[in-house]
Amino acid sequence: MDPANPAAADGPDRADRLFAQRSFLHLWVARVAGTAGSQILMLALGWQMYELTGSAWDLGLVGLLQFLPALPLLLPVGQAIDRFDRARLLALCLACQVGIAAALLLAEHGGQMSRATLLAVSVAIGVMRAIQMPTQQALVPMLVPPPLLARAMAFSAAGIQAAIIGGPALGGLLFVAGTKTVYASCVLLFALATAFVALGVRYRHERVAQAAGLDSLLAGLRFVFANKIVLGAISLDLFAVLLGGATALLPMFAKDILLVGPTGLGLLRAAPAVGALAMSIALTRWTIRRRTGPLLLGSVAFYGLTMLVFGWTTSFWIAMAALALGGAADMVSVVIRQTLVQLDTPDEMRGRVSAVNSVFIGASNQLGEFRAGTVAEFIGPVGSVLLGGVGTCIVAALWWRGFPTLATRDAMIEGQSPTRPVS
Repeated sequence: MDPANPAAADGPDRADRLFAQRSFLHLWVARVAGTAGSQILMLALGWQMYELTGSAWDLGLVGLLQFLPALPLLLPVGQAIDRFDRARLLALCLACQVGIAAALLLAEHGGQMSRATLLAVSVAIGVMRAIQMPTQQALVPMLVPPPLLARAMAFSAAGIQAAIIGGPALGGLLFVAGTKTVYASCVLLFALATAFVALGVRYRHERVAQAAGLDSLLAGLRFVFANKIVLGAISLDLFAVLLGGATALLPMFAKDILLVGPTGLGLLRAAPAVGALAMSIALTRWTIRRRTGPLLLGSVAFYGLTMLVFGWTTSFWIAMAALALGGAADMVSVVIRQTLVQLDTPDEMRGRVSAVNSVFIGASNQLGEFRAGTVAEFIGPVGSVLLGGVGTCIVAALWWRGFPTLATRDAMIEGQSPTRPVS
């Protein structure tokens, strides 16, 4: 119960009402299963690529080829999401990933696994990811009432973070039984996700007549740049992660600075996800109702400060705590940003806007790692992380001044009183 809002306990955003949304819960299970399958698949791809080639360049190429399809698919994917049934589109995308995992299983069984196979599969995964991510984002608001959307985003994030933590761990255990077992488990997880979406996700889909010309394709981009809150939220994620990301440098910190070896590296990589998981569970129980703009920018600034602590310390446990707190702060930012973007976008535009958002997210993650590694080449890993932390704090300050409507946003739903339930 929100002490500042006694009536909220009986309001339409009460936590238990989220679990009455059956289609949303089916989607939640599908996303957890699909994310776990993706994590295991990526673990297997990276391991096999390094086993086959021993090349760090090829490892980087696997990630790059998964991102590149998002750029040419940005406009047509957004258009498709807004024109067709989103649940069917997502089920089709997940079914294609069943086929991808099955193809890898057959290649491994027949002894035909090669560098070219793994690179081709990376492109196919990139295409599916370019469709799946924005489709999921645009589908969630159709399955829950607007007052429950913030809780739904937090609960979804909790499941995804659990899959991100547990998926690689499960994949590592499955490797003991052989690579074929790993790929078979991916087939089962993607099939489970497909079934839950195809059989359990229902919403009222109304076809909206849209011109198929360039004007309609570009409408999502025009909307984003015309809406200051949506533009501010999406661009904030891009620049904050671009500057503040330090994942690519964790092996250097584990080996040369914190002196904890590969075991410590595993714990360092898990720490942000653990913090994010804990925060997403908390936000599912105690939803954010007011001061959303200040909380958003404050969480980004706090994330920058945690990166400064991580870059400065030589204590493994302080570094772990900084990364966990950074993951928690990032989760606050993620939930607020994703909720605001969905609530402030008309349903007929959500697909195209979600496609733009997905490209921004993908670019920030990939380019953020590139930025961190490139800067570290010149000033070292510590300097790279410290510079990134300072840059993230500066971004939060600049966005406070540059996007005043975002910085002063109070209630999550514009025009709603944050101290009174919506009727």
